Amino acid sequence: MEASKQIVSLEKKIKQFSINITLDGEDDTSDALVSINAGAGGTDSQDWAEMLFRMYSRWVDKRGFGFQVIDYQPGDEAGIKGVTFRVAGNNCYGFLKVESGVHRLVRISPYNASGKRHTSFASVFVCPEIKDEIIIDIDESDLRIDVYRASGAGGQHVNKTSSAVRITHLPTGVVAQCQQEPSQHRNKEIAMKVLKSRLYQIEKDKQDKKMQDLHDGKDDIAWGSQIRSYVLHPYRLIKDHRTNIETGDVDRVLDGDIDRFIEGFLLSE
Repeated sequence: MEASKQIVSLEKKIKQFSINITLDGEDDTSDALVSINAGAGGTDSQDWAEMLFRMYSRWVDKRGFGFQVIDYQPGDEAGIKGVTFRVAGNNCYGFLKVESGVHRLVRISPYNASGKRHTSFASVFVCPEIKDEIIIDIDESDLRIDVYRASGAGGQHVNKTSSAVRITHLPTGVVAQCQQEPSQHRNKEIAMKVLKSRLYQIEKDKQDKKMQDLHDGKDDIAWGSQIRSYVLHPYRLIKDHRTNIETGDVDRVLDGDIDRFIEGFLLSE
């Protein structure tokens, strides 16, 4: 019995180690921003979106992560049209990025008097929280600083000293220069500010492109693009279409036990 427990414990450690290895993406350690939006299916889909919100809220609570609702739009009759919330904690984005995609629900509709089976869709979109401030830390060894004589219109020298400054950031090739001030020290100071501003804009453009790429990867909230199906009728089964991991314990999953799907996808990667 003791040997069996040791084997199980070792298997858990190996599994956790394997998962930790997969969480090596640039943003995996970041906090996550999660958006859930109801798709095709009217009131049923809005109800389904709220069910997903409850599922993730329970998962966050079990993990002990921080949780903050940023935007909440209630449905017309029931459920929610959409919600955005922030999850804070170690590797939040690394785990939750797995959930991005369309989630499909099949059940007997509680909003249909005829009691027919109904298919609903909702999308989950997860992105890393990008900090507002971009710190530009410039290494002096990455700079080439040239000084030269400032010149005015017609090529006439404004002064006879080499007061103008040109700074080249070697890794990016960005150049900033200034010759407006009579002091070389002052021109260098201004050129550095210009250089930092340009490097800041480059980093901001990179972040904007990263966010745009994430948004462009979103699927339509409709049939054929789902990553996971939750079937409550005529049988009970939840299946991830990317890994083929499935379970009949529907209630447990909807109560926040989604680690089997998250970990399964990470390990498959």
